Amino acid sequence: MKTSTTLLAAVSALAGSAAAESMAVLKQMKIDAWAAQNEAGVYDINRYAAQAATSCVNGKAGEYQCKNVDLVSFLRHQDMGSSTRKGNDIWGWTAPNGREFGAVGQTDGTAFVEVKSDGSLVYLGRLPTQTTSSSWRDMKVIGNHVYIGAESSNHGLQVFDMTKLLTITTPKTFSISSDLTARFTGFGNSHNIVAHEETKMIYAVGTGTAAGCSGGLYMVNVTNPATPTSAGCLSAGGYVHDAQCVIYKGPDTRYTNKEICFNFNEDTLDIVDVTNKKSPTTLSSTSYNGASYTHQGWLSDDSMRYLLLDDELDEQNKKGVAANQRTTTYIVDIKSLTAPKFTGTYQSPAKAIDHNQYVKNGLSYQANYGSGLRIINVKSLATDPTGKGITEVGYFDCHPEDDSVGGKAEFVGTWSVYPYFKSGFVLLNSIERGVYSLKYTGPQ
Repeated sequence: MKTSTTLLAAVSALAGSAAAESMAVLKQMKIDAWAAQNEAGVYDINRYAAQAATSCVNGKAGEYQCKNVDLVSFLRHQDMGSSTRKGNDIWGWTAPNGREFGAVGQTDGTAFVEVKSDGSLVYLGRLPTQTTSSSWRDMKVIGNHVYIGAESSNHGLQVFDMTKLLTITTPKTFSISSDLTARFTGFGNSHNIVAHEETKMIYAVGTGTAAGCSGGLYMVNVTNPATPTSAGCLSAGGYVHDAQCVIYKGPDTRYTNKEICFNFNEDTLDIVDVTNKKSPTTLSSTSYNGASYTHQGWLSDDSMRYLLLDDELDEQNKKGVAANQRTTTYIVDIKSLTAPKFTGTYQSPAKAIDHNQYVKNGLSYQANYGSGLRIINVKSLATDPTGKGITEVGYFDCHPEDDSVGGKAEFVGTWSVYPYFKSGFVLLNSIERGVYSLKYTGPQ
């Protein structure tokens, strides 16, 4: 009997999603791994030495393996006031006068640094966690404010005015009450914060059960940062781990100028029309072969034809293409928002788990845990959606501990990257060590 293409696709999707884990399982895996590292002294004070600016020469920048990426500056977590000395997310802000700043996530708060014109980092102060410490802290910027959430109980959304940094001369610990522009408490804990600058919307994802959104998109209107308001909720697709939201200008003209979110939902890519915040509509929900934990992704360019997707457990679980444990990026053709197609993969030369990636000018800046920053050229997708034309053009490995064995698929090293400064300096936040200011020197 001939099986229809539709049925084959459905069977393939089910096979890919059957082994996908839940957020609860993934969190416990990380908690156990980091507890063991803590016992081994990985986060001890003075464990890591200060680093001077070092150019990448013959594949090394000091102790770090590299290619076309220079180490410009480095600050340890202890240099930025953290007592836990453990990092997580990162984002950047450019002031109206062009000065560049970073918001550096740590388990016990958010540190602020300035990226000077030569790329050097200056520590300016920190905003402590609103309640308790958490390994998961996430922040995004809209306008002049940074919006910070955490997995800490009752944390809510901290709203901090970054212009307070413009006059800092001595590092300051900011007050979690008097120095906040606002604190939104419609939800307590959250796993990630998604920002859509054009619509002035914050989408908190992975919120707790008390928020009543099943971990889906919890929508917060921040048109006035001083009075954030709840705008709606998408709970139909269940837990959302991360998302990218855009005003759609892609090839599917049915949705031109609609606000579309690409949601990474543990075992599926969900595409949602959130134009009407009170009644969001799921356009498609698609899984793939090897799905283990659909984590994060980004559009490959402004044409909005292709999407890059990373899965956080396929390498460690040796699933599908990632059975060789080389970092695997999935390519999705989203010409039709109601019928996306997985068309191929790209595999890094290095063994590591992928975590977060962001695209700028045809280059995807990937934060890949133990293999550090990996920069890949994705411009070939316009003519070859299989991924065979994607090339690695630069890297900076901030976790030298596993270099001798060619890398490991473990939750160590890099957490996230911010590549959008006009100066070209790139911020990389590592879990164990601190924040790096890097400069890509390869082909543009």
